[in-house]
Amino acid sequence: MNLYDELKIRDVTLRNRIIVSPMCQYSSTDGFATDWHLVHLGSRAVGGAAVVLAEASAVSPEGRISPWDLGIYKDEHIAPLARITRFICEQGALPGMQIAHAGRKGSTRRPWEGTGMVAEREGGWKPVAPSALPFDKNYAIPSALEESGIRTVVNAFAEAARRALQAGFQVLEIHAAHGYLIHEFLSPLANKRTDSYGGSLENRARFLREVVSAVRRVWPATLPLFVRISATDWIEGGWDIHESVKVAAEIGRLGVDLIDCSSGGIDPSAKIPIGPGYQVPFSQQIRDKTGLLTGAVGLIRLPEQANEIVRDHKADVVVFAREFLRRPYWPLEVARDLGIRVPWPAQYLRAAPDGTPARQTVLASC
Repeated sequence: MNLYDELKIRDVTLRNRIIVSPMCQYSSTDGFATDWHLVHLGSRAVGGAAVVLAEASAVSPEGRISPWDLGIYKDEHIAPLARITRFICEQGALPGMQIAHAGRKGSTRRPWEGTGMVAEREGGWKPVAPSALPFDKNYAIPSALEESGIRTVVNAFAEAARRALQAGFQVLEIHAAHGYLIHEFLSPLANKRTDSYGGSLENRARFLREVVSAVRRVWPATLPLFVRISATDWIEGGWDIHESVKVAAEIGRLGVDLIDCSSGGIDPSAKIPIGPGYQVPFSQQIRDKTGLLTGAVGLIRLPEQANEIVRDHKADVVVFAREFLRRPYWPLEVARDLGIRVPWPAQYLRAAPDGTPARQTVLASC
């Protein structure tokens, strides 16, 4: 098995094991996709990835990380997204979307404009969370969700899934990582509730289970459902890999097909030992102990490194972020390094290695 082998998940087939990670672009107004998103996502499909995941797309206006986030919280968002999914499909890739709620990390500035909260007078809002604890000193103090509010958010995830399907997405990922709302419920560092959503692992994972169940009810049984988790908080007494394994197994039984294994994000004081492939052991452990498909992500740059992850069954797919920002056509470029010949778009054949076949444009819907 290698990085360029196909992978069938439910009724769809990935043309290889290379996935474009959801990467926030902070380039929307009122959640609408723009030409920037068409070019950003479309170019990675041209570049040969199997799945192109759109950035964390908010399930409600207050679920956005910033006022400039992509959204899927109203039906009017569907048409501009459908234009993007059609183009991705035509390139032979699968269009995917990550649906998300930022929780207490919402109403913040774009990274290139500083950090901290955006005030309501500037277009911000008061975020919500499991408990009224801010992420950091320059973030807003969130409102603790009541149980009725939790039910509203669960329904918002289901409605977002319905809209994603109507927009033509073929893969859906629930964002339960990086200190955003679902991760906030999971981690005892952010969740200090004393009701049925706090305390024990069973209670802290209840919100995630409810979101997965609600989404799976509207997301077709023929299509894959991924969940991105932070496998550990990297802080003593926080969420850890052992709890990740247990909860991954639970949501696997609820219809999740693949666990996308990231880490951190719940506390800015965490000391994370960042290095090449530093999160790969989490994907391997969850894969080995649950039998679920997993994705490895995080400082994976070299094709030999990515191929070894798949070959040695440390993960089933490799999810790339910054490498795709640097090199949108990475899958086409590095195949030759691994001794593999892959089709190129006919329009680009003049730059391809000799003997490269032309990729057929897919005119039918994927």
